[in-house]
Amino acid sequence: MALSSSVVVIGGGISGTAAAFELARRGVSVTLLERGELASMASGWTLAGVRQSGRHPAELPLASAAVTRWAGLADELDADVEYRREGNLRIALNETDVPTIREVVATGNAAGIAMLYLDGADAVREVAPALTGDLAGALFCPTDGHANPHLTVAAYAAAARREGATLRTGIAVTAIQTEGSRVVGVMTTEGAIACERVVLAAGVYTPYLLDPLGIRLPLSVVHVPAVQTVPLPRMLGQVLGVASGGFAGRQEVSGRFRLTGFSNPWNETWHDDDNVRPTTDQVRDTIEWATRLVPAIRQARVALVWGGLIDKTPDALPVIERTPEIDGLIVAAGFSGHGFCLGPVTGEILADLATTGTTAYPIAPFNRARLNSAHTPEAVASAVTLHG
Repeated sequence: MALSSSVVVIGGGISGTAAAFELARRGVSVTLLERGELASMASGWTLAGVRQSGRHPAELPLASAAVTRWAGLADELDADVEYRREGNLRIALNETDVPTIREVVATGNAAGIAMLYLDGADAVREVAPALTGDLAGALFCPTDGHANPHLTVAAYAAAARREGATLRTGIAVTAIQTEGSRVVGVMTTEGAIACERVVLAAGVYTPYLLDPLGIRLPLSVVHVPAVQTVPLPRMLGQVLGVASGGFAGRQEVSGRFRLTGFSNPWNETWHDDDNVRPTTDQVRDTIEWATRLVPAIRQARVALVWGGLIDKTPDALPVIERTPEIDGLIVAAGFSGHGFCLGPVTGEILADLATTGTTAYPIAPFNRARLNSAHTPEAVASAVTLHG
């Protein structure tokens, strides 16, 4: 093989670039490969919420550590990632939604995450005056926030390069090469690269590289519509969501509103510019949800519309592990639409697994073996649905 690297990272989203940065600053020779452009998949399409609220209890330790890390991330990466910590509001539109919201508050508080239930529209509008008066209440988590996904991934990539990592875009990995039961390299559209370890963080395309190795990762892919407005006067600092978890939105630092709608199954094999575009119905529904919650958006012009793909596991929890079948293969996938916040910590974990094989973070709930058992319809129905 003409080229070599100790570790090859596959995937140029926040997980992959953060892992490359963490590995490089530990002195590890690392090459990151991305089939498209950096942040061209889930990390670029996301709402980019940085939240602890509404998460499965298994994710809360990682989310809490990540929120702490986000506070100093701009200084650490020497770049503005537009991180703002102004809270998250998950709305109860009517009395039927209230028990769901109160349960999320109780779960968060029991885990040590400070959350409040705001009872009634007046209490909610004291926190966010731009919201409609036609709602029943809301969860408020003041330590939640949001960031700019493209700036964040670019900052991680630049920091990784400064530490000596090699990042190459427009190169697809076609196979992970093994001898016996250990990694020896990857085959790409531009030739082979020898390596001792592979960090696979390729989102929806992860199973395509695992299947030939006899490793099954049961991911389903869903499509989420996204709408961005032109800049509006500053009126909302919090990230918004609804009890059902489908719609979410926020106002970016630029003043633009970034809105995401309800997901639908996506049954294509490979994505392209056309088959990820949302339908007119999806765009209409997303805008209707937005204007229902923030009436001022009704006067805004639409700047951009796009669609994103989410790699979802049956229980909506990620798989993060050093695979038992192949020595030197580390997998991080299936973040189910809520992996952006975890990125800084995911990068640490992946670097730990690639260097020492273990990590101090509690990742036992994210092993792939849990997905081998049958999931009841009730378990799947109770999976976390809020994305962003």
